[in-house]
Amino acid sequence: MIRANGWDKTKRMPNKPAQSRIAVKPANREPVAGRIAKPAESLPELFAGLGAEKPGIKYGCLKALRTISETNPAVLYPEFDRFAGMLDSESNIFKWGAARIIGNLAAVDTEGKVGRILDRYLAPISGAVMITAANAVGGAGKIALAQQRHADRIVRALLKVESANYQTPECRNVALGHVVNSLDLFFANIGEPEPVLAFVRRQLGNSRNAVKKKSAAFLKKHAPSGEPGRPANGRRAIRSKTNPELPGA
Repeated sequence: MIRANGWDKTKRMPNKPAQSRIAVKPANREPVAGRIAKPAESLPELFAGLGAEKPGIKYGCLKALRTISETNPAVLYPEFDRFAGMLDSESNIFKWGAARIIGNLAAVDTEGKVGRILDRYLAPISGAVMITAANAVGGAGKIALAQQRHADRIVRALLKVESANYQTPECRNVALGHVVNSLDLFFANIGEPEPVLAFVRRQLGNSRNAVKKKSAAFLKKHAPSGEPGRPANGRRAIRSKTNPELPGA
């Protein structure tokens, strides 16, 4: 029988308030968040927990909300404006969490709210805090995957990382690696792949080995023939003439 801090993991968690269950060691917060993701009744308590003095509760509640956004985004979508406001929080951790949550909510954005805040959402990508930029980069990839009409606009923002000013040149290299991952996520939605492929090819000369490897894998997947601008399926991504938001048939 496996036990952690006296709790038998094979048994169901006691019926305690969400904040009490969140106030556990970081390693245990993920399963806790999974248990409270279903009942929408827990959301008011989790939002109240964001104002808690104890960091374990405050950031645990934020992580629980992020997990809910991944597993059941429709439950959180009515609170979209609350997360949009958190993008301007004085707390970097709240900014990071909000960026990731909004990226997840894009898939259920029936009211077009993402588009209305997209410029503000993408602004941190150009610097100067690398972690803030990285979270926006990751979320932007999910937005572009869910909402193709924003893909090219997001591409333009992501490619600016190459000339962005972060705390150090190495921070920029780390951010570039995140950009390659993000572009890989929604490459099929990109209308003009040539600039993207050229950008990734330049990263083959990046001084950070991890970025080189990601870039090589990206090109092997999306341009295996070596032809500039050719996706892996051998066809250029084009827009439909009748509906620019949909890929061509």
